[in-house]
Amino acid sequence: MTRDEFNAFCAALPGTSHVVQWGGSDVWKVSGKVFAVCGWADRTAETPRPAFTFKVTEMAFEILPQLPGLRPAPYMASRGLKWIQDHAGGLSDEELKRHLHASYDLVVEGLPKRAKAALSGEASPLRKLTRE
Repeated sequence: MTRDEFNAFCAALPGTSHVVQWGGSDVWKVSGKVFAVCGWADRTAETPRPAFTFKVTEMAFEILPQLPGLRPAPYMASRGLKWIQDHAGGLSDEELKRHLHASYDLVVEGLPKRAKAALSGEASPLRKLTRE
């Protein structure tokens, strides 16, 4: 997957926003919470390879680093967060998309009810009361 393909995929998910930070990384958020990051695996390489970072479940955090090209995400995992980085093309594009979508879902799951409702297009309970 290229960075452009990564950005297009993340942009298609409901309620996402994009910022460039942390040394030129593409950072994708939903309701202000990060769910995916794309930076460079090795900036000094002649042709740098993108590195894709995403949130995972406890079980995936135990299993995925055993696959070639995947590792606990630098910085995030060292702080106890369950994030994985595909730094060497260990996942196919379809597998990566599934993990990115799962990461998005994990972040949405942890959002307050009001933020979840806004993503699904529902009116907030307060707004419903003021309309009646």
